[in-house]
Amino acid sequence: MKIISYNVNGIRAALTKGFADWLKSANPDVLCLQEIKALEDQIPTEIFTELGYTYQYYHSAEKKGYSGVAILSKIAPKHVEVGTGIDYMDKEGRVLRADFETLSVMSLYLPSGTNIDRLDFKLTFMADFQKYIDKLKQTVPNLVICGDYNICHEAIDIHDPVRNATVSGFLPVEREWLDKFMKSGFIDSFRYFHKEPHQYSWWSYRANARNNNKGWRIDYHLVSTPLENRMERALILPEAKHSDHCPIVLEIRS
Repeated sequence: MKIISYNVNGIRAALTKGFADWLKSANPDVLCLQEIKALEDQIPTEIFTELGYTYQYYHSAEKKGYSGVAILSKIAPKHVEVGTGIDYMDKEGRVLRADFETLSVMSLYLPSGTNIDRLDFKLTFMADFQKYIDKLKQTVPNLVICGDYNICHEAIDIHDPVRNATVSGFLPVEREWLDKFMKSGFIDSFRYFHKEPHQYSWWSYRANARNNNKGWRIDYHLVSTPLENRMERALILPEAKHSDHCPIVLEIRS
């Protein structure tokens, strides 16, 4: 199974930048999207149906043009879970899960902490999400959580760890949470296969950051430990430029 995760920063905007042609070429079995910024009836879903994505699931935010996640699949899931049942999370459309025969795939868009109010919201979300996943793993042990975590784990995952040490996304409290989350039973699939620096998944639109590769790695496929021996490959695809993020890939035996 080839799983791609991509924060598209607006699915309608991405489609105007050649996203559909890229998707046809990339050809994942399952595509997890974040920050779709649209309601389902605003999305030209027939484009994806024509590409073979018969099974499409969307979890949009209540606020128009904001947040939202999706899962598009060529494989029929056994079950789809929209949201977490936690009201404040689900109003922002941040979690969507599809259960397949031997593993489950979740599309996650964890909040950013752009100001003090949103940082408090993010920290609350992180704590509640950990509890939610701890409980979920009791019945869904083979879990792949794909998406935009809005956190760099280690210094290797950010272009300037010193000057960004006080910036949300690289705060000690955020990094500590992500570290503990991984140690609760998840593998950072990209780092499992790749140890080299300067590998990023998001770049600011300012100061020519992408061309200078001054980026952050904040998008992950976190794979539950029972699936370790089934992982085959993980990649970042910086050449895809439909967003300020780029796609990430996981290939795993289904």
